[in-house]
Amino acid sequence: MKIIIDAMGGDNAPHEIVKGAVKAKRELGVDIALVGRIEDIQACLKNEGANEADFELVDAREIITMEDDPSTATRRKKDSSMTVALNMVRDGKGDALVSAGSTGALLTGATLIVKRIKGIRRAAMAPVLPNGENGVMLIDCGANVECTAEYLLQFAYMGSFYAKKLMGIEKPRVGLLNVGTEDTKGGELQHQSFALLKAAHDEGRINFVGNVEGTGVFAGLVDVVVTDGFTGNVMLKTIEGSIKFIMKSLKGVFYKNTKNKLAAAVMKSELNEMKKSLDVNEIGGTAMVGISKPVIKAHGSSNAAAIFSAVRQAISFVEAGVIEDIQANIDYMKLKAE
Repeated sequence: MKIIIDAMGGDNAPHEIVKGAVKAKRELGVDIALVGRIEDIQACLKNEGANEADFELVDAREIITMEDDPSTATRRKKDSSMTVALNMVRDGKGDALVSAGSTGALLTGATLIVKRIKGIRRAAMAPVLPNGENGVMLIDCGANVECTAEYLLQFAYMGSFYAKKLMGIEKPRVGLLNVGTEDTKGGELQHQSFALLKAAHDEGRINFVGNVEGTGVFAGLVDVVVTDGFTGNVMLKTIEGSIKFIMKSLKGVFYKNTKNKLAAAVMKSELNEMKKSLDVNEIGGTAMVGISKPVIKAHGSSNAAAIFSAVRQAISFVEAGVIEDIQANIDYMKLKAE
C-alpha cells in the first residue's frame, strides 16, 4: 500500500510532515510518496537519518497557503504539492492522500479533481471524538455550512458505514444533533431530516435513535452524530477549547501545593493516559467521507505524531472498504433517482 503525503501543507511543514512520514515508514511498513519541493524534503530526510531511496519523492514547486482562496487554490496553483498529490491519488498512483494543508482548498480540490462518489451530494468531514473505548463520530464538522435534509440523510449512512468498519460497532447508533430530544424539536431542517432518518431506520438500513442534545453526545447515547457543517464545526471547536481548558485547570490544581504534587506523582500514569486519549495528535486526522478515493485531512498544526496517526488512519480507511460500502448502497441514500 502506498500513502501519498502533501509534504508542504500545514503550519509545521515540511519538517514535522517528513518526520511523521519517516516514523510511518519505519513502524507501519507502508510505502510513502512525499510531494513538495524536493530539496526541502531531502534536507528533512537527511536530518532524520532516513534513506532517501526508501521514499518516492515527487517535485511540486508551489505551496497553497492559508491566504489563498480555497475555492480556486488548486486550480490556480496546479504545481502545488496539494494539487499534484490530489492528481496522483485520482490517477491511482497511491492508495490514499494525507494533507495538513488548507481544509477548504483540500475539500474543493478533492471534489473537483478526485470527485465525489457518484450519487453523493456533498462530501463530509467525520472526525472521531474521544469518548470511551470506541469514541463518537461527528459528521459533518465543517465541510458544508448549509445543508439539506438529503445531505444529512447521506451523512448518516456514510457515518454508519464508517463507524461499523473502522470503529468496530456492529449497529452504530445514529443521533441527529438538536436542541432537545423530543421528535418535534428543531427547525425545518431538523424536522425534515428526522423524518428521512426515521424512514431509513424503519426500513432496517440504519440504527437511528432519534434526536440527541450536545450534552448527550458524550454520555454514551450515540455512536454517530449527524449535523450540518456549521453546527458541527462550532461543536468541534468548543470541544477542543474545553479539553484545553480542562487540562490547563487540572495542571493548575496538581501544582498548587506539595500535597497535590504528591497526588499527581501517584497518578502520573493515569493522567498521561487521559491526556493521550484527548490529544488531537493521537487522532491524526479527519476522513473526507464521500470522496471517491481516500483523502485524510490532518490538523493544520500537526506535528510528526499527528502525521503518523493520520497515515495509520489512512491505511485503516483503505483496508476497511468504506468507499465500496457507500457505492453499494447509494440507491438507498438518494431521494430521487438520477
